[in-house]
Amino acid sequence: MTGSAPGAAAPSPPESPPRRDLLTLVTASTVAIGAGALCWPFLESLIPADSSVASVPVDVDLSTLAVGQQVTVVWRSNPIFITRRSPQALEKLKTPELRARLRDPDSQTLQQPPYATNWHRSLSPEYGVLVGVCTHLGCVPAYASGAMDPMRRGYACPCHGSKFDLAGRVFTGVPAPYNLPVPPHRMLSPNHLRIGENPPGATFDFSDIVQI
Repeated sequence: MTGSAPGAAAPSPPESPPRRDLLTLVTASTVAIGAGALCWPFLESLIPADSSVASVPVDVDLSTLAVGQQVTVVWRSNPIFITRRSPQALEKLKTPELRARLRDPDSQTLQQPPYATNWHRSLSPEYGVLVGVCTHLGCVPAYASGAMDPMRRGYACPCHGSKFDLAGRVFTGVPAPYNLPVPPHRMLSPNHLRIGENPPGATFDFSDIVQI
């Protein structure tokens, strides 16, 4: 009769099937919870934004906007450039020298409301209101106030070199085919602007523009 060697450890009993199943379940649950946590931001990004919220008008206080300065707000997920233009800058917009360098100086392409189809492309000449999205590939143009050099007033796309004047009119010989879009807007008072709403009696659907 043989016995166990002195000091030898006794063999562990085989793990029962219920315990193995429990460990498997716990592990699978942990992995599933972790994967769910990682996927949530992605799934959340697939949920469309509330269109009623996205189309809400945006009110802007212009009382602190100095001449030559620009402020940017967001409307319908687009940057909106609001610029207070000086009298000198406005006179520049009407010069034959500048007009000769523009692709669509009279805004014949539908890129603005009827009330902005003018030489300054806005409701009030003093304030430029533009969608800051280049009509080439959708980049955001940089603003140049022209404080040191009046010839540099306007916008330039840092990606592909498209240029626009302070009214958002595109220059010739650049990749962008159209002027910058103008959103619907109205003046609530001399110092308060509302973006996303037409003036009383005016009708304009922003979705009708040629390109953004």
